[in-house]
Amino acid sequence: MPRKDQGWITFQLPEAERQLLESYCDRTNRSKTDVLRELVRGLGREIADVEMAVNPPLNRNLEIRAMRVSARNVFPAIVRQVKLGSISAEILLEIAPNVEAVSVITRSSAEALQLKAGRHAYVTIKSSDVMVAVDD
Repeated sequence: MPRKDQGWITFQLPEAERQLLESYCDRTNRSKTDVLRELVRGLGREIADVEMAVNPPLNRNLEIRAMRVSARNVFPAIVRQVKLGSISAEILLEIAPNVEAVSVITRSSAEALQLKAGRHAYVTIKSSDVMVAVDD
């Protein structure tokens, strides 16, 4: 007999709901378990989305937020200048007073990140590469 402590869940559905679930499973060629797992996982994402909307992350004073980056050198910065070329963009970033870094990235990346003077960003330095990141 299925046991709760083994992860089993049992419940009864009204006949119309059971038929709806079985019909959906037949059309998608998936089991009831797969459909219910997908539903539960979707609820997890939905809860996370609601949590983000209710409690958006704070980004005061450009504190370094949790990110997974292979580079060890990540600095909060302010974009000071953006020079757009036809293919690339040169981004001047201020890491600290009188400390600047320059990154050359594609123009499309600069546009996608909506880089402009005064925008808060992060400078990621790995070897000779200088990358730019922003909060969504």
